[in-house]
Formats: sequence, structure tokens, C-alpha cells
Amino acid sequence: MQIAVRPVALLLVGLRMAALRLAALYNVLFNVLCSVLCAALLPGTSARADDAAEAAFAKSKNCLACHAIDKKVVGPAFKAVAEKYRQDPAALERLALKVRQGGNGVWGVVYMPANAQVSPEESKRLVAWVLGLK
Repeated sequence: MQIAVRPVALLLVGLRMAALRLAALYNVLFNVLCSVLCAALLPGTSARADDAAEAAFAKSKNCLACHAIDKKVVGPAFKAVAEKYRQDPAALERLALKVRQGGNGVWGVVYMPANAQVSPEESKRLVAWVLGLK
């Protein structure tokens, strides 16, 4: 009797494993399909993904220790910075330099420390993202 039960149990285990693999494959395909459909049907979806990536980059450079996107923390909200400098064509270069060298006086008396770990290219990337926020 045990001989007959063992192959059936192995068969059931194998079927369960196959079902789990199919379910995982289904989830991956469903997520890909949803992403493609959202990008095609919902305008701005890829822009939100880009914003999320840039926010993660800003966090990796410690910007979010003192700033937030839409509210003042220690420093001004990024959206407030974007609004203030939206019409200034020299803002990108000037603010990128300020990110690396630090500064104060524009938003109050709190000093923004220098960020030597941020390269010139990275600071321009960060500032370009901030200035593009609405």
C-alpha cells in the first residue's frame, strides 16, 4: 500500500510546484501587461516613474535629509525652489554649484552644507529635476 501512495504524493507535489511556477509566471506577465497598458493609455505614467527614480537618486545623495518635494523641512520644499527659479535661465548652473559648495541667505538663516560627495554632473541632474517639478 505504501508503494502506491508515494508516487501519488510525489505527483501531487510536482503538480503543486508546477502550479506555483505558473502562478509566478502569470504575475510577471500580468505586471508587464499592466505597465505597457498604463504607459500607452495613461498620459504621464512614465513621467511619474521618472520622478520616482529621480527622487530615489536625491535620497541617495542625502538631499531628502533636509528637503522634501512639497513641504519645508530644514530647507525649502523642492517645489518652492522650482517656482522661485522657474524663469531664471542661469538657475541650473548657479544652484548646481550651491548644491556642491553649500550656501545660505536665500531661504533664511539656516546654512546648507556643502555636498562634496555630489559630482558636478550629479548636481546638475538633481537641480534639473527639482526645477522641473510643478
